[in-house]
Amino acid sequence: MVVNNKVDTLTYDVEAGQPRVSGASAAAPPPPPLPHQRSTFVVEQHKVSAPERRSTARALGQRLAEIFFPDDPLHQFKNQSFARKLVLALQYFFPIFDWGSHYSLKLLRSDAIAGLTIASLAIPQGISYAKLANLPPIIGLYSSFVPPLIYALLGSSRDLAVGPVSIASLVMGSMLREAVAPEQQPILYLQLAFSATFFAGLFQASLGFLRLGFIVDFLSKATLTGFMGGAAIIVSLQQLKGLLGIVHFTTHMGFVDVMASVVRRHREWEWQTIVMGLAFLAILLGTRQISARNPRLFWVSAAAPLTCVIASTVISYFCRGNAISIIGDLPRGVNPPSMNMLHFSGSYVALSIKTGIMTGILSLTEGIAVGRTFASINNYQVDGNKEMMAIGVMNMAGSCASCYVTTGSFSRSAVNYSAGCRTAVSNIIMATAVLITLLFLMPLFHYTPNVILSAIIITAVAGLIDFRGAAKLWKVDKLDFMACLAAFLGVLLVSVQVGLAVAVGISLFKILLQVTRPNTVVKGVVPGTQSYRSIAQYREAVRVPPFLVIGVESAIYFANSMYLVERIMRYLREEEERAAKANICSVRCVVLDMSAVSAIDTSGLDALAELKRVLDKRNIELVLANPVGSVTERMYNSVVGEMFGSDRLFFSVAEAIAAAPYKAVQP
Repeated sequence: MVVNNKVDTLTYDVEAGQPRVSGASAAAPPPPPLPHQRSTFVVEQHKVSAPERRSTARALGQRLAEIFFPDDPLHQFKNQSFARKLVLALQYFFPIFDWGSHYSLKLLRSDAIAGLTIASLAIPQGISYAKLANLPPIIGLYSSFVPPLIYALLGSSRDLAVGPVSIASLVMGSMLREAVAPEQQPILYLQLAFSATFFAGLFQASLGFLRLGFIVDFLSKATLTGFMGGAAIIVSLQQLKGLLGIVHFTTHMGFVDVMASVVRRHREWEWQTIVMGLAFLAILLGTRQISARNPRLFWVSAAAPLTCVIASTVISYFCRGNAISIIGDLPRGVNPPSMNMLHFSGSYVALSIKTGIMTGILSLTEGIAVGRTFASINNYQVDGNKEMMAIGVMNMAGSCASCYVTTGSFSRSAVNYSAGCRTAVSNIIMATAVLITLLFLMPLFHYTPNVILSAIIITAVAGLIDFRGAAKLWKVDKLDFMACLAAFLGVLLVSVQVGLAVAVGISLFKILLQVTRPNTVVKGVVPGTQSYRSIAQYREAVRVPPFLVIGVESAIYFANSMYLVERIMRYLREEEERAAKANICSVRCVVLDMSAVSAIDTSGLDALAELKRVLDKRNIELVLANPVGSVTERMYNSVVGEMFGSDRLFFSVAEAIAAAPYKAVQP
């Protein structure tokens, strides 16, 4: 029969397992099966067509556009006048001109309430997180003033509340402390912190400008769950210094080192500090539970940190002279310029770059994840690459204004959303409240005890330990759970940097594992249909000897092509052994279902050619079914297309089996 050059009509009896051909190539029909055994389908042969031929430049351009511009950001500029294009460009790079044109007093009322609410949370958290990064407390307030203003101009999220975050603060503090002691060289340490912030912003903005945001996605959710959980515990353990009143505490981050230091320094424990710390910690955790159970009472947990700071400051003032450690004097005034403190040369530049990249990745991952979460809740889109540029520019500018790494905080953003924010003006209101605090209220924080800052940090990071997420990973994917556990233990038992390296390494290993060892399945026909499905997934699916139908569920690249050849030959050996035991005909044709093969490279084409030569020597035919457009195009442009020819490329598995010159029999 002539295949793919004309249309032949075939009637395929599934239960009988044999084709009947009518037309020019029809042969004598076999004896019909019994009526109750017969399921008859008309199978028509279709030609497998290659996509429209494209020039090399056009094909390359389309491919690059799909890689770097999948969202087609220039779509809105099509068929617009020059003046309108200028307006759209201004709105694209500065989203405030988009939503600001229809801003109203009603929106301002909602944003003002939200901004003042998150300011009550941002002020104590800013002071606390700065100490977590081994920076002066005032730096945390500086970082809650300038960056939110810049993000309000450049950011596309309506709900993101910007400021310092715990994990980035911890990573920066731990990495810089390894080289410079902040107690002995405070100026140098501050210079390195600002320089690392600049490099973090430069890295983030570069990813967004070059549209390389997919690099951040190499940190899988499973590894992030483990890393965040381990880092949250390390952060909490570090706060035992303030919670117990210990003066001489370890500078190491490991679980064992911290606990050993706590035990060794038991003589330094202060009962007044412990009582105050545990009391306020219980209050803070209790208010979190109240807000979690009743979302309408979100303001309870939002106002609790500032309320506790005020209450503890009053208590500390009346009990001054005792053993409770206090913050001390904080300078009054707005952010001083710090551009002259940035280091772009010298022996510490490598440390600043490394710290900047590490903190940049973490803060970028958290900020974009938070922004997308609330965008999906409110049914609007957040451009990931624009967010990267906004956060990057924010940090670069912040490093010149005495700020350290900032991003969108989940806790503050959740409060911002619950308080009814409508636009990024809530960040401007928050920054205004921080400005008033910097100008007029700094002396009020003189007697604020350090123990309350430790309690605030413990309360803030407690939500990062996701037990339910880890349990879900164990239930759904054991490999993901092992990746989560490895990242968790790496942070907890070694260091934050090692934990982050383990998290990235496991994510990359998992990608390599899936690429180099793609999934393959043996398929059978589902009775009553022309559909071929995995016999491991569908128990009713049955094999169709003498055919062996194999599905490849991955792109075929140089990294997995030889593995696929070996796996197919193993399937063939197992099928022949099974046929010998069952005393049925052995395999005469291997049908490779290519419907899930999204791409193929030259190594993959060579592997198919090698597989065909091996099977030809054993008098076994190899045919391909349902190759996608890009795969078909590459095959037709190579020698492999000539080897297979149009008579070995089929529209579907059913057509490949129906067109064979020998019968398919039911085993």
